[in-house]
Amino acid sequence: MSETPMTSLSSAPSLQAGTPAVRRLLKAAWKSAFARKLVVLAALAAIWQAAALFHGKPILFPTFTAAMSALWEAIVEENLLGSSWGSISVLVKGYVIAVALALVVVSVAVANTLAREALQTLIAMFNPLPAIALLPLSMLWFGLGEKSLLVVLTHAVLWPFALAALTGFDSVPETQRMVGRNYGLKGPFYILRILIPAALPSILYGLKIGWAFAWRTLIAAELVFGVSSSSGGLGWFIFRNRNELFTDKVFAGLAMVIIIGLLVEGVIFRVIETFTVRRWGMQR
Repeated sequence: MSETPMTSLSSAPSLQAGTPAVRRLLKAAWKSAFARKLVVLAALAAIWQAAALFHGKPILFPTFTAAMSALWEAIVEENLLGSSWGSISVLVKGYVIAVALALVVVSVAVANTLAREALQTLIAMFNPLPAIALLPLSMLWFGLGEKSLLVVLTHAVLWPFALAALTGFDSVPETQRMVGRNYGLKGPFYILRILIPAALPSILYGLKIGWAFAWRTLIAAELVFGVSSSSGGLGWFIFRNRNELFTDKVFAGLAMVIIIGLLVEGVIFRVIETFTVRRWGMQR
C-alpha cells in the first residue's frame, strides 16, 4: 500500500516532462498544411454526420458513415475504381488535347498582333459558354461515345487555360524579354526559355482551372451518357444509383469525385509547384 504514493510521485515528473514534447509535436503537426487540411476534412465529416442524424431521413440524406460504407462496398463489389479510371482516362485525353492546342494558339498570338486579337475575341465568345451546352451538338455530330466527350472537354479546358497563359505571357517583365533577345532567342526557343518559365504561375493556375472545369464537365456529361455506348463512368454510376434510390451510393459516388479532385490538387499539382515556382521563389 505504501508504494502507491511513491509511484504517483515518480510518474508526475515524467508526465510534466512529456507535456512540452507533446505540445511541440502538436505545434509541428499544425504547421503542416496536410495536417490542417485533415482537420478541416474531419470537421466537415463530423458536421455531415451530425446533420444527417438530426435530419433523420437516410433516404434523402444518409450519414457520413453510411456513405463511406457504401463507398467501400461499391469499390469492392461494383468496380467503382474501374468506373473512375474510365472517366479519368477520357478526361486526361481531352485535357492534354486542349492544353497542347492552347499552347500552340497562345504562342502564335504572342508573336502576331492579328492572331492575338483573334484569340482574345474567341476567348470572349466561347469562355462564357458552358461546355455542357455543346453536348447535344457534340452527340449529334459525333454520336454517343468518347469522341463527343472529348469535344466537350476540349472546349471546357481550352479557353480558360488560353486566357490564363496569355495573361501570364503579357505579365512577363520587359527586362526578362530583353535578356532573351540579347541571347538571340527567337520563336519557339524564346517562348520555351523565357516566356513559359516567367509565366509559369499563371500557367499552373490555368491548368488548375482547366482541370476543375474538365472534371465538372465530364461528370455532368456522364450523367447523360457513359464514357462510351457500352460502359459507364463515375457520373453514370451516380445517375444509375439515383434512379434506383440508393442515396448512400449516390453520396459515395460524389465522395469519389471529391477524393479524386483532392488527390490531383494536393499531390500532382502540389508536386509540380514544389519543384518549380515554389523552388524558384515565385510563389509562397
